[in-house]
Amino acid sequence: MAEPRRTGRSLEVLRAEAAEEISMIVEHRSRQGEDPWEFMPTLPTVDEQVVLILRADAVELDAAIGQRSAQWSMHPASGQGTRLGEEYHRLRRIALQHPELTPAVWKLMGALPEAG
Repeated sequence: MAEPRRTGRSLEVLRAEAAEEISMIVEHRSRQGEDPWEFMPTLPTVDEQVVLILRADAVELDAAIGQRSAQWSMHPASGQGTRLGEEYHRLRRIALQHPELTPAVWKLMGALPEAG
């Protein structure tokens, strides 16, 4: 299990953490004998990694809190009623909390499987 993260971190700190995580992934995969020219294009950008970090934190928080308030889940922007409603809501919340990450959030939302 990953170590718990502190809330309220600045975007600068989050980006530094994300860059460090990506560096560790590159080192690990390189040591496993993978060709960096092959796997580098598949790695997330620093901002995408920040979104993934924040998403993991949100998943843990949601699990700890349990069900969200009925008011929130009925809001039209919540994604309620779709198979990926909870995931949509988590990513949207990240974009609202960190507007600088909005392009990365939208890119990751586009990577979600279709809810059909």
